[in-house]
Amino acid sequence: MDHKWADVFRDWHDDLIWWVRHGVPKLVVILVLAFVLIRLLEIVTRKLVELSKRSTTGAVRVPQIRTLAGVIRSFGVFLIVFITALQVLQVFAIDIKPLLASAGIAGLAIGFGAQTLVKDVINGFFILAENQFEVGETVRTAGVQGAVEEITMRRTILRDVDGTLHVVPNSKIEIVSNMTRDWSQVRLHIVADYNEDSDRVIELLHEVAQEFYNDPAFHEDAVAEPEVPGIERVTSTEVDYLMLVKVRPGRQYTVARELRRRIKVCFEKNHIKAGGPAQVFVGQLPPSKK
Repeated sequence: MDHKWADVFRDWHDDLIWWVRHGVPKLVVILVLAFVLIRLLEIVTRKLVELSKRSTTGAVRVPQIRTLAGVIRSFGVFLIVFITALQVLQVFAIDIKPLLASAGIAGLAIGFGAQTLVKDVINGFFILAENQFEVGETVRTAGVQGAVEEITMRRTILRDVDGTLHVVPNSKIEIVSNMTRDWSQVRLHIVADYNEDSDRVIELLHEVAQEFYNDPAFHEDAVAEPEVPGIERVTSTEVDYLMLVKVRPGRQYTVARELRRRIKVCFEKNHIKAGGPAQVFVGQLPPSKK
């Protein structure tokens, strides 16, 4: 009996010596490499946020970049830890094939059970990574329109002009119309009476546009000089003239209101009659006298 125990202890001793010589170095290398990769990932994501703060749009992009960096860091750490654990199990001579099969089945089940959530997160990742829109911009998507108040990996929050808050799951965002990226355009339709001299009306609109552009209070709002292409539409009673003004993002509504006011004052000063719908009177003829 003592001889058998001695053989067992001798075998354990030999196995331990072999594992110390061959297994421990592999284990140390795996753990050190995992630690270095995690540290590098943290440094890269932290630098990404710091660079976004220094950019011209840093105040707007920082929350989005921070969210994106957090997701990248979390996913990267999970992936590094998962691969490290598999390599450590191999060092201890543990078969990982059943574990991989179980993980694949569990992942498949979770994917089927949370398809919408997965799609929300994937869409949110690409919205943030591609910078499709930013906090503060006005967008139209998923049947609603409003200013972007918050963007996360799962949903986007919009507030419309009436103050209504819309929570849009990112999986519902398929087409995004960004109305305040780089510049916006004011498109004004000015209607005048059909009998007014068209050349004179266009000349007056040019004067209004030039006065507005040269006004120091509004000059910074305009990206380029306003344009008056001419007549857009003609009916039997009125003529529709078009004015186009490229402005800084978000300033289109203020500029449009100011231009309408100036055009109204100009038309009143120069006795230009505004167009209006034709009036039709419906009545009954008096009875004929016999």
